[in-house]
Amino acid sequence: MLKVTATDIPAVKIVEPKRFGDSRGYFVESWNRRRFSEHGIDLDFVQDNESFSAAVGTVRGLHFQKHPHAQDKLVRVVAGRVVDVAVDIRRGSPTFGKHVMVELSAENGRQLLIPIGFAHGFCTLEPNTVLAYKVTAHYSPADDLGVAWDDPALAIPWPTPAAEALLSDKDLKQPAFRDLPTYFEWAP
Repeated sequence: MLKVTATDIPAVKIVEPKRFGDSRGYFVESWNRRRFSEHGIDLDFVQDNESFSAAVGTVRGLHFQKHPHAQDKLVRVVAGRVVDVAVDIRRGSPTFGKHVMVELSAENGRQLLIPIGFAHGFCTLEPNTVLAYKVTAHYSPADDLGVAWDDPALAIPWPTPAAEALLSDKDLKQPAFRDLPTYFEWAP
């Protein structure tokens, strides 16, 4: 009923709920506490968010919230297609500064589980893309932070060139990765 696969950064997981389809379409349990718990994912989600992006090449991120409002995220696409990115910002981690990039789409039904200690962002690959994601802490403007999406030190191969990407003013002003204070420590 549920397939969970570790990525190159084992803390980040690809989650694939089983779809039950027929001539009308399909049904899927996008979140089931019991089924996720059977795979070691025992999180208490407190808020659902939705993001709509009209244009291809819209980049949102790289975002995270610091303690005490740090968030685990379970991200999925309900319309359209994106490349979704998680960057390890846990100081001392063997994958510190590394990223995972996964294509999520309404068609493939994949979800990405992004734990606390990672910055998150995405780039739309289709117009009128809608992301839905669950988080384990409420939004806190005072704890909402980010890192530059196009920082060369992160070497993220975004599908849209920087000159063509659509970003918010906030995302255009995020700090370089090297200037990011230590918000999270890796615990083996």
